[in-house]
Amino acid sequence: MINLLDLQLNEIEELMKKLGQPKFRAAQIFGWMYKEAGKGAESFDEMTNVPADLRQKLAEISTIGLPEVLKVQESKLDGTRKYLFGLEDGNAVESVFMRYKFGNSICVSSQAGCRMGCSFCASTLGGLTRNLTAGEIAGQILSAERDTGERISHVVVMGTGEPFDNYENLSSFIKIINSPKGLNIGMRNITVSTCGIVPMIKRFGDDFPQVNLAISLHASDNESRSALMPVNRKYPMGELLKACRSYTEKTSRRVTFEYTLVKGVNDSREDADRLAKLLRGMLCHVNLIPLNTVKERDFETTGKAAAAAFRNRLEESGVPATIRRELGDDIDAACGQLRRSTMSEK
Repeated sequence: MINLLDLQLNEIEELMKKLGQPKFRAAQIFGWMYKEAGKGAESFDEMTNVPADLRQKLAEISTIGLPEVLKVQESKLDGTRKYLFGLEDGNAVESVFMRYKFGNSICVSSQAGCRMGCSFCASTLGGLTRNLTAGEIAGQILSAERDTGERISHVVVMGTGEPFDNYENLSSFIKIINSPKGLNIGMRNITVSTCGIVPMIKRFGDDFPQVNLAISLHASDNESRSALMPVNRKYPMGELLKACRSYTEKTSRRVTFEYTLVKGVNDSREDADRLAKLLRGMLCHVNLIPLNTVKERDFETTGKAAAAAFRNRLEESGVPATIRRELGDDIDAACGQLRRSTMSEK
């Protein structure tokens, strides 16, 4: 059975051709799944302007595989909603729905599990199970919209998994949600975060020069970063930052560097000075992230005063930086925590 959510509009057009249907039927079906139904159709019966015989044929060969809402945690502090979505094969992934002044945003997962092995992250505990399809990534948005009754205008691929480790499906997902007949989300309202797979940064810049790029950096020297992020052993910081500079020169787009502050590990004055020296002069922004404590990891978050001092040190050195607004502090906010807690209950 084909999950139609996995297909781009042109691919549904090819399917219609094989079924002996006119091309415009593809746009009708695509629109029902994403845009015209408001929250996305869950069944072919909802597609009232599609002939009954075509709907019957589609039901025989395909599905609209929206993920199932298994669990929702809603923050009493700010309304942030953490979802655990069930997939058809029994796997589960997480998404976070967040409200901002500029509109609603969602952080989606690109893999079930992760093989990158970052030492402070819950997502990589247990390793990688499998890649998500384009439809499974897009389905997280559709299911959240159905649940909240609200439109999502901004998407961050920063949940469980390494997006560039699943590049082909990521690429298809971006094209689907950007399509005017899809979710019509602008390229500049989409952000993709990578731990630093260098060859894919160049490809991403070529393929999606308007999509925002975020780099998980989390350290100011190779030794520290390799201890926190094994990917640095293959793509060390010098190589990574060179690729980032090439990206900004080619696209004229700013790179966001994510830097999780871990108490006593990467939050010293010396770390701030080294980081500033590395990034000074680059078109970039540093997003300082207070660590979400993970019980399986022996790390503590940096205090608010120390985080502010770190930010001020960067800004005094000419590197723009902000401390990320902490949303959902009273729920399982760290990527992978809700999924693991639910798995441990089984």
